[in-house]
Amino acid sequence: MLTCILKVNDNTRWSQNGITVCGGNQRGNGLNQLYHPMGICVDDDEETIYIADSFNQRIIECKYGTTNGKIVAGGNGSGDQDDQMSRPTDIVINKENDCFIICDQGNNRIVRWPRRNGTSGQTIISNIVCTGLAMDNNGYFYTSDLKTSEVRRWIIGDPRGVVVAGGNGQGSRLNQLDGPGYLFVDQDYSIYISDEHNRRVIKWIKGATQGIIVAGGHGIGNDLSQLASPRGVIADKSGTVYVADYINNRIMCWFKEAKRGTIVIDGNNEDDESRQLSYPQDLSFDRQGNLYVVDFGNDRIQRFNIVSNSS
Repeated sequence: MLTCILKVNDNTRWSQNGITVCGGNQRGNGLNQLYHPMGICVDDDEETIYIADSFNQRIIECKYGTTNGKIVAGGNGSGDQDDQMSRPTDIVINKENDCFIICDQGNNRIVRWPRRNGTSGQTIISNIVCTGLAMDNNGYFYTSDLKTSEVRRWIIGDPRGVVVAGGNGQGSRLNQLDGPGYLFVDQDYSIYISDEHNRRVIKWIKGATQGIIVAGGHGIGNDLSQLASPRGVIADKSGTVYVADYINNRIMCWFKEAKRGTIVIDGNNEDDESRQLSYPQDLSFDRQGNLYVVDFGNDRIQRFNIVSNSS
């Protein structure tokens, strides 16, 4: 997932009525259904959304404007064979090698899977409790690890990776992480980490020895200065940070150096109407600035169209 082109300002708004673009047909394993989706990757070049359909043990491809998805990885039941997955949580695309990189959390591994008509994957990292993945513009990918409280950077073929954030034990100091989950890497190779158990998003500038809190960090709660359970995170070119606040059923943004966030999408008390969210898990943007949200509890992907971006 790369930095969205959009630069927002105080006047940027999104429709509060979401449009279901994948799933939303009750929970199930049909091609028009999802079962607790988790990660999302939007590929504007091919007008496609890829979803880690976690409890269906598969990756689903949804083309813009279609109602049925296509299984592009997994879908062969829960297991640890090369053609199986167990609760995948996130996905990124390596376009140089034309493959998916998948966080297969239930199997404690990262899998490389051919993007075109692949029937099985290859384990490229083992013994990792990963939730989130990210890619940078140089083809490196990044993994979070709940077990070691760190983020590592990898290139395909590298058996060890390099610690780029955390790695100083579990904790709340600025050089520590506690429950690192979803990731985002910007054009300057700074890493944004949803540090879930610290109730914050922390930015780790390339080469730094500690991070900077850019959202939350004031304990659990629903005040505008707080996050209850940060999950998916993304930043735009102006440094505005967007985060899926899972337990609070809302999407928040923090402008650069802001002390309090702004509600972008208010989930309106956890339900399945178009204005509501139930445990939003991840988020992304397309080039036009439309916002896509993984609505975990409602087993669907919602798009919230941008309606204003005037200066």
